[in-house]
Amino acid sequence: MNILLLTRYFPPEIGTAANLFYELAKGLSKKGHSVTVVTGFPWYNLREISDNYKRRLYLVEEVEGFKIIRIKLPIFGTQKFKLAFGHLTAPICSVLGGMASKTDVIYIYSPPLFMGIAGWFVGLFKKVPFIMGVQDLHPQCYIDQGVLKNKLLIHILESIEKFCYDKSTYITVHSDGNKRYLLDVKGVPDEKVYVLHNWIDTDELVPLPRLNWFSTEHRLDDKFVVGYAGTLGLSQGLMSIIDAAEILKKENDILFFIVGDGIEKEKMEREVKKRHLKNVRFLPMQPKSVYPWVLAASDVQLVTLNKKVNTPVVPSKILSIMAAGRCVIGSMPLSGDGPKLIKDANCGLCVEPEDPLSLAKAIMELKTNDILREKFNKCGREYVVRKFSLPALIGQFEEICEQAIAIKKEQS
Repeated sequence: MNILLLTRYFPPEIGTAANLFYELAKGLSKKGHSVTVVTGFPWYNLREISDNYKRRLYLVEEVEGFKIIRIKLPIFGTQKFKLAFGHLTAPICSVLGGMASKTDVIYIYSPPLFMGIAGWFVGLFKKVPFIMGVQDLHPQCYIDQGVLKNKLLIHILESIEKFCYDKSTYITVHSDGNKRYLLDVKGVPDEKVYVLHNWIDTDELVPLPRLNWFSTEHRLDDKFVVGYAGTLGLSQGLMSIIDAAEILKKENDILFFIVGDGIEKEKMEREVKKRHLKNVRFLPMQPKSVYPWVLAASDVQLVTLNKKVNTPVVPSKILSIMAAGRCVIGSMPLSGDGPKLIKDANCGLCVEPEDPLSLAKAIMELKTNDILREKFNKCGREYVVRKFSLPALIGQFEEICEQAIAIKKEQS
């Protein structure tokens, strides 16, 4: 098959979208498919941008047997403005790159929600099906966080959401809860929605020694490291980590090691300084090649969401932590799909969101119980290899694409 992937983010950018589509493109290419990725020039979560991406309007690359078409997006202003403006410009660039690509089927990553319009437009022009990969339920997640309040804008975005769902051949979501939401709340037909779990390359991300070059370089060897690695954004409910650190500040061997960037980072750093906390340390987002060592250098890893998250969510970092053989402490709404995954995998503990006392107690429980911690480490690794390895999910993706192509031919 000729497969076209449209995404706003792609390596060397760091994050869920970039990693998922890179692994997907690589896996499909290895199975003999002709894969083209259309994306922008990298900028998100990067401290430095290669000269190769400067002073160009577009660039075509060949990586791991697949093609990448990069089109320059207008990037300026504050971080918040870049993110918001990119929701509009990325789909336009996807259309331009998609029109120049040979394809039998289109798969898009949403958010941004407008990528669905890009997928539909290119599919209409090319007379091929488009499949909408829904990672986050927009605009509902913005409404839940209080970021989106204007009723007219909400109506417009929900209309665009409905349009994208209606026009897509299939929709993939990463959990059963997300499928139920689309069926029950959005009225999408059952036969149109597939649960395609997020995947991870368990051959690439493997358990590494707790004591390693990264832990030594950052003076972590003699600490019980409570790690957080990922985006520092509004929905993560990150102040509970700082509150828990304050509760445990007399535990001299516990260190909260926060690796990542985002709009909440400055606020967190201010709070740490204000409270004179010596047990919290920050590090910028690390390159993908370093990320496995970041996870390995921790004793437990935190995954957090705030109370306002009402849509079913499985933070993808849970899979990475499990693959790395580290246990999870989830601080998130217990009715969501994330805690269900942690429970099913038997890979950690869960507490209510924004409850720093319960979070601190969970940390102490794992700190003082090496046997339980090692059990969670082992169970998580075994579960993710069995359920979320790339080869099995690539096969499911191929089946969905083949069915979409067959339906399109019947409709022609």
